Amino acid sequence: MGANDLANSVSIAVGSGALSYRKTLILFLAGLFLGSFLQGFMVMKTLGKGVIQNVTIEKAVASSLAAFVWIIAASYLGAPISTSQSITGAIIGVGIADWILTKELLVNLSVVYKIILSWVVSPLVAIALSFVLHVLLTHRRIASRLKSRRVLLSLISFVTFMSAYSFGANDVANATGVYVTIAGSAIGTPDMETMRLLSLYASFFIFLGGYIFGGRVLRTMAYKITKLDLQSRLASGLANFLVVWIFTTIPYVLFGYGLPISTTYACAGSIIGVGIARSRSLKGVSARTVLFIMLAWVITLPVTITLSITFYLLIRSVIGV
Repeated sequence: MGANDLANSVSIAVGSGALSYRKTLILFLAGLFLGSFLQGFMVMKTLGKGVIQNVTIEKAVASSLAAFVWIIAASYLGAPISTSQSITGAIIGVGIADWILTKELLVNLSVVYKIILSWVVSPLVAIALSFVLHVLLTHRRIASRLKSRRVLLSLISFVTFMSAYSFGANDVANATGVYVTIAGSAIGTPDMETMRLLSLYASFFIFLGGYIFGGRVLRTMAYKITKLDLQSRLASGLANFLVVWIFTTIPYVLFGYGLPISTTYACAGSIIGVGIARSRSLKGVSARTVLFIMLAWVITLPVTITLSITFYLLIRSVIGV
């Protein structure tokens, strides 16, 4: 996950030069740990018990392997795909495989529909919000107060931390959600304690993945979509943080489960929004890069569904279930 999703939180800090790469990683780690510990359970509940019922160890391993293989492949190509979409597709895949074998559909279609809708809505909200924020931040009165490069870089650093926080709150569930029931039964802890332990454990490895493999996707998100000045990067980062946090928190308050949106969708949408705001047209955005990202998004769901069905059937045949 970190190999692909690190860029969503730190691209504005790296692209703007607000912090060195090492300091940015430290800030990312702090925000990631805090967000996953305080709010990670909101989306873990959705992926652990909301998408399919009765998550067995075979289903958990198959879905994790499917998501892992696709995320690593996409990261190698520098494609900023959605890890939320990857793991959700993988979970749906094992649900479909189980249906093929048992003729009983365990996929909660109502939850799946809401998740898919959030994938469509969240980048559009990010585009609109970043556009509005860019207009506000470049307004003469506000811009005059943000003339200092030092002030802008400090604000960008703060927004980077908050983006990492919202990422931890939403995306840690992608690595841990399917293991909540299994881990809780194994160690004998209540669901809330189990989810917090899993979130801290996963945060370390997400950080490690980003540190080792995150460079290619980071370059795509920081430099290739559109050219951004400091105000633009601030508007983009603020929109990204707000969209991810809102989709994590508000649905949990209203429905009892957070939506595993794509932080990649939100980040790319926020960058596209400020690109449009700066040029007042689509010419401010690299169409080639956007199409590359969109192609990766379109094929993610069918690829991960197919992979997870394959892995699940292989695992069952090997262990003789």
